[in-house]
Amino acid sequence: MGPPLAMKVSNRIYLELLTKYLKPHWPQALALVFLLVIFTALQFVSPLLLGSFIDNATSGASEQTLFWLAMGFLGLAFLTQISSVIEVYVAENLGWLATNRMRSDVAAHCLNLDMGFLNRYTPGELIERIDGDVSALGNFFSRFVIYLLGNFLLLVCVLGLLFFVDWRLGLVLLGVTVVAFAVIARIRGLATPLWQANRQARAEMYGFIEERLNGTEDIRSTGSTNYTMSLLHRHQGQTLIKQRRAGLITAFIGNNTRLFLAIGISAAFGMIVFLFRGGEITLGTAFLVYRYTDMLSRPVEEISRQMQDFQQATASIVRVKDLLNTPISIKANADSELTLPSQPPLVEFDKVSFEYAEDEPVLQDISFRLPPGQVLGLLGRSGSGKTTLSRLLFRLYDPTAGAIRLSGLPISQLPLAELRRHIGLVTQDIQLFHATVRDNLTFFDADISDEHIIEVIRELGLNQWFNRLEKGLDTRLAPTGNSLSGGEAQLLSFARVFLKNPQLVILDEATSRLDPVTENRVELAVNRLLKGRTAIIIAHRLATVQRVDQIMILDKGRIAEFGRRETLADDPETRFANLLKVGLEDTLA
Repeated sequence: MGPPLAMKVSNRIYLELLTKYLKPHWPQALALVFLLVIFTALQFVSPLLLGSFIDNATSGASEQTLFWLAMGFLGLAFLTQISSVIEVYVAENLGWLATNRMRSDVAAHCLNLDMGFLNRYTPGELIERIDGDVSALGNFFSRFVIYLLGNFLLLVCVLGLLFFVDWRLGLVLLGVTVVAFAVIARIRGLATPLWQANRQARAEMYGFIEERLNGTEDIRSTGSTNYTMSLLHRHQGQTLIKQRRAGLITAFIGNNTRLFLAIGISAAFGMIVFLFRGGEITLGTAFLVYRYTDMLSRPVEEISRQMQDFQQATASIVRVKDLLNTPISIKANADSELTLPSQPPLVEFDKVSFEYAEDEPVLQDISFRLPPGQVLGLLGRSGSGKTTLSRLLFRLYDPTAGAIRLSGLPISQLPLAELRRHIGLVTQDIQLFHATVRDNLTFFDADISDEHIIEVIRELGLNQWFNRLEKGLDTRLAPTGNSLSGGEAQLLSFARVFLKNPQLVILDEATSRLDPVTENRVELAVNRLLKGRTAIIIAHRLATVQRVDQIMILDKGRIAEFGRRETLADDPETRFANLLKVGLEDTLA
């Protein structure tokens, strides 16, 4: 899933990201700049007071003068600490604001990608891309540019003062600084591909963990716990190796910078001794030069550290941009003014073909018309394309050829929200959320009243279950909880469709997991749900197809048979008649 390790990030991309995610928070960014200027000024002024204190003390100045110089230094130290604390708070806040906006953009982009993309990667892997990679950009948004500018300003001020004291001293340290930055610039890109590989290894490890946690029951029941743990250790080992490689290169870069600084500062200290013994500088000035020479290492090391963080940020930027650059094939058509009528639609498939991968067709040349208010029974063996056909109606995928129309309108031109508002889906796989009963039923739609929700619950025969809930609609459900039986969860999925009140209903083997008692409870509800609506039922059971008007049998992605149910049932030569004779459940299994 990782992007190519050789991929480069241009300066324009860095600028675009900073502009996009910091512009909405410009007051905080401006405050951070102001705090950094104050912090830099305080750092620069403090040694001046110390040097003056030493010169005054050695020259016999009054105690009052020394007292006020000492108090001034303490005051500056206090202000430096206060400004540092405030700066850290503002920077962290700004970093979280910017990265949260980016997380929202990346998550929204992923949710709008077609199902083919989402099916290629595990949720754990995508979570690491959305959260882990974006989290690594916090320092980039909050500190990188501002810290570079601030430390560069401090560096210029320190070098300027050292040149003012003695040009030879300033020249030595300027040369060392230039060499240190040249080394940083030369080797700063070495760690970026290694950090990309590390981020990818972490994503794969989280994807593995998510998959195995979801399959805990199967792993335990098959005795595969030890094998699963061995695979986890393998993932952890790969992550450790890539983390260590990236960390070593990063440390190598930082240590090279410190080495050059140590050489330069040692030379500067020698010159300080030489100038002091020659009487060219006072003791206070010697101490001042010492402090500024020592201080010189701070901005250089801070810039070096920022560049090290920048390599990790660049690795994450490459991966995030790669994800954001994944094209959205399903166009939302938000500007379209087309609307579907509030009545059962006519469903038309016109020479529709679809394939997940090139030269691997799933549906081929599908054409049919389902009149408004009629029910289509969709039959076929597993893998024949039944579920794919229904998902095309939702535009979870788009056909590779042909057109689909509802009430004469091409669904590719309808606004997605408008299209999906008119279609309801019930499947055998029920997704519950860590949320209240209310939110699980309404999908967080606050416009649906509690009275209507309770009415639907009672209509579906869920009274006993609902009455057991201590907090009623405010009771929180969990995807893995035992508060719901399989049949009750299935009935909740029907309740969702009742509350949505769509004009087209798709039942994808929705009763295949219900026990006979629960299935009888839902039969009346299904009859009511289908009344006055166009519907498509994907079925395996004889009882299910008795209520349909049309029958379509798919075979290897093609229509093998299509017609009215009574006509096909009365013709002994049809496939449908043969299915009825031998039993749908056995033939379509």
